[in-house]
Amino acid sequence: MTHRTQYETTCQFNDQTYRLYSLPDCLDKAAMARLPFTLKILLENLLRRADGQGVRKEDIDALIHWDAKVPSNHEIAFQPSRVILQDFTGVPAIVDLAAMRDAMQMMGGDPNAINPLSPVELVIDHSVMVDDFGHPQALKYNTEIEFERNYERYAFLRWGQLAFENFKVVPPGTGIVHQVNLEYLARVVFENNQQEVPLLYPDTLVGTDSHTTMINGLGVLGWGVGGIEAEAAMLGQPITMLIPEVVGFKLTGQLREGATATDLVLTVVQMLREKGVVGKFVEFYGEGLQHLPLADRATIANMSPEFGATCGIFPIDQETLNFLKFTGRTADQVDLIAQYAKYQGLFADSNTPEAEYSDYLYLDLSRVEPCIAGPKRPQDRILLKEAKATFNQHLQSALEEKKSQTTPVQINIKDEDAQLKHGDVVIAAITSCTNTSNPAVMLAAGLVAKAAVEKGLKVKPWVKTSLAPGSQVVTDYLKKAGLMPYLSQLGFDLVGYGCTTCIGNSGPLPEPVQQAIKEHHLFVSAVLSGNRNFEGRIHPLVRHAFLASPPLVVAYALAGTMNIDLFNDPIGEDQSGKPLFLKDIWPSTSLIDQCIKESVQPTMFTERYASVFTGDKNWQAIDVNQSERYEWNAESTYVKNPPYFENMPIEPEAIRNITGARVLLKLGDSVTTDHISPAGSINPDSPAGQYLQSEGVAISDFNSYGSRRGNHEVMIRGTFANIRIRNQLAPGTEGGMTTYFPNQKVMSIYEASQLYQKDNTPLVVLAGKEYGTGSSRDWAAKGTKLLGVSAVIAESYERIHRSNLIGMGVLPLEYKPGESAETLGLTGSEILTIDLSSLSPQCKLTISAENESESQNFEVIVRIDTPKELAYFQHGGILNYVLRQIHQSKK
Repeated sequence: MTHRTQYETTCQFNDQTYRLYSLPDCLDKAAMARLPFTLKILLENLLRRADGQGVRKEDIDALIHWDAKVPSNHEIAFQPSRVILQDFTGVPAIVDLAAMRDAMQMMGGDPNAINPLSPVELVIDHSVMVDDFGHPQALKYNTEIEFERNYERYAFLRWGQLAFENFKVVPPGTGIVHQVNLEYLARVVFENNQQEVPLLYPDTLVGTDSHTTMINGLGVLGWGVGGIEAEAAMLGQPITMLIPEVVGFKLTGQLREGATATDLVLTVVQMLREKGVVGKFVEFYGEGLQHLPLADRATIANMSPEFGATCGIFPIDQETLNFLKFTGRTADQVDLIAQYAKYQGLFADSNTPEAEYSDYLYLDLSRVEPCIAGPKRPQDRILLKEAKATFNQHLQSALEEKKSQTTPVQINIKDEDAQLKHGDVVIAAITSCTNTSNPAVMLAAGLVAKAAVEKGLKVKPWVKTSLAPGSQVVTDYLKKAGLMPYLSQLGFDLVGYGCTTCIGNSGPLPEPVQQAIKEHHLFVSAVLSGNRNFEGRIHPLVRHAFLASPPLVVAYALAGTMNIDLFNDPIGEDQSGKPLFLKDIWPSTSLIDQCIKESVQPTMFTERYASVFTGDKNWQAIDVNQSERYEWNAESTYVKNPPYFENMPIEPEAIRNITGARVLLKLGDSVTTDHISPAGSINPDSPAGQYLQSEGVAISDFNSYGSRRGNHEVMIRGTFANIRIRNQLAPGTEGGMTTYFPNQKVMSIYEASQLYQKDNTPLVVLAGKEYGTGSSRDWAAKGTKLLGVSAVIAESYERIHRSNLIGMGVLPLEYKPGESAETLGLTGSEILTIDLSSLSPQCKLTISAENESESQNFEVIVRIDTPKELAYFQHGGILNYVLRQIHQSKK
């Protein structure tokens, strides 16, 4: 140690001198042991950026003296080391940056001032659709049509890669963003060489996908944010947050025979949802970690949004180092990570003392049982032994609600006569980042397929099967293990490397199946190895969707129905007609372990990621124009200049009261961002579908809402357009309908909003509990804003969507505890006035509600939680704030 400032130190690692910000110099031994892993990372972040203004001594002291038992109201400013994007959310983010360059030009500033200040990596993984399946050429066909559909978007991203500094794009066909992040992009410890003595600091990040938390399995602190918040982080804005509560989750024992990582994660999701951890950090610890491979940890961490936590993190330990070596990080790099983590007290081993936590949960891994989750929420776990009975309860409720018939429908498919009935599985997809990063469950699926083929079992003809791994390495080890031919024989051919069915890119069902469902109102199901199964997400014709491990996806495809007890009912018959059961084809843990050992090799990772940014001939053939400002094409239906900065004054205007507001929607509990802004298929009869047709787009070329996020005209019309959303202001309808109160006419939400905006009538949304659960979907907030909504009043919010609303200048308000629209007698027909004269973080405001017969006043809580969030709101949104700040700083 040769040099020291207040917090800065130099150390020798691997015979080289490095600078770092020393936690041992800041914390005494007791505090080092007491403070949770995540708070140490946040503390280092503050030490490194302490300047007396953005980060003050009292911010550092608040973390050092964090009290596990008292929720903190102290705000800190967290600056992530990098930002990661996927293309659904990344395209609109880059569109916004391009629009900010135009706005900066109009304000008389330098467009090149709009540039990412920290590394930004975008992985194109959400655009491939399962158009073709069930044969070896499916990948080739799906890839070709993907490039045809998305040429404009991909050309725009290639422009962005050339126009912006610190911005890299991983081309299509490489893998799912979170698996690429885990296997290649993650640094764990950053090494900044901009000065003579390199600086070391923890790898931290935010991402525009809610499952960014998967990287927590590697000991890297990161979480999902909305695109607008990510853009601000790119441009140097810290993320303001209250010092979080940290929940400790102690794991003991090890998984029993037959239980998978998927079963474990669904158990953890249910436990944490019941506990209530929204907005909190979760840390996993305990001797059970020694029995959890890194892939299992990543599987759990991936599902943090499903249990509602900001992050679900594991410590850096020997398993972390083993994984880094195995996936191709150099020996010197891994050794440096180990030395830095140990010096900073960020490395866990058997001697590491147990930290203090705000709350605790405990799970003996040996108690985990096989399970699935559904039919509408990932936290609704169902024990596999109870799945048949539970499914039939859901089915009977649905049939009674819709008064549907139960007669099987005769169809002919694949030259076979078959009967399609309620409860049949029409989609079986091995997909999504949750499981396809995990060799144990992927190889288990292959082993189930092998045993099934050898015993003469076949997938039912009405099941659409697909295999969409999160990394090219997955198919390498499946081939090495000799299992790909068996998966292929069951129809689980490779359809693409990306997020397909889980995001709603499941593609069309075979025509006979689709026709039968529509004409006979069949209640059919999907089974997928994903993390999301919200209403209307997987496929518009599929009523029930269940999350399951990859081997169980294969099992349900063989059965062809959810109406089966996989423990006791035969799954099919062998060549001699003898009944076969799941236990007859299920692999042992020892067989799976042996398969991993023999087929998963480090060279697979180094070879696959050697040219990760290069792309195939399709990517390289895209013609791109090099310019500092994007040349918008007025004819484009994919990429348009958004209206956020039109006529924006250089100084923000004063906040005005919301007067004479009408209610656009009145919604119940658990309204997700999928309900608010769907990502899947576009109905030709919807406002978005009608708009595209008016622009000359054929229905076959609609693509999806997710792929059209660079076009605000499509996305405004798609806001609140999910076919399963139920607006209480238009009773008896499903989809994006409302009542326009001036004439009492029921019409589309988009049409009503246009009429209200024409009359300068502000709009409000009323909602129940857990408003905005699910994906970090910035268009759920952008669309809300562009529909003319000034405020949302809900019983509670999910973290990301609340933040996104503020980021777009929409005011999130919360009913007082125990109150709701129902207890207050609000019907949605009222005219509302909201007094904003005393607006401040977490204050109470008075709302006046008037209808024809009476009026009432009630109080709400402002869910602008910090002064920085208030500043964003005062500027009309976070991007407006950042734009003005950059313009001011460059004068």
